[in-house]
Amino acid sequence: MNRPTLSGRTIRALVRLTFGNAASLLYLGAVVAAAVLVALDTLFTAHEDASFAGVWLFLLAAPTVFVFLLGGSAVGAESFGPAWFMYLALTVSVLVQSLALGWFVRLVRGGARRNRAVRPQGA
Repeated sequence: MNRPTLSGRTIRALVRLTFGNAASLLYLGAVVAAAVLVALDTLFTAHEDASFAGVWLFLLAAPTVFVFLLGGSAVGAESFGPAWFMYLALTVSVLVQSLALGWFVRLVRGGARRNRAVRPQGA
């Protein structure tokens, strides 16, 4: 039975879509900034109740993070499951959304290139 494999070319294309454009890098930068805010808030601020700083990470990772968390609860993890599962779901969802954003940018730019090629010069 032939199983599909990822070639080096495919992996490079996925990495380029995920990290190789300005939109994806801005999105990933916003996620890193929110993660630093959460880490600083957790480590250096004393709260009597829970802080809502982590909500920003979930908002930036929405909607895919909720799909992963619901999938985890469907296979038996309790609400939000163990901490490692929550961190994994956040990381994977951010990478999936960065990939989707890169694909969308490529789709929009590719469409613009095709339209430019069809137009006569000077028009």
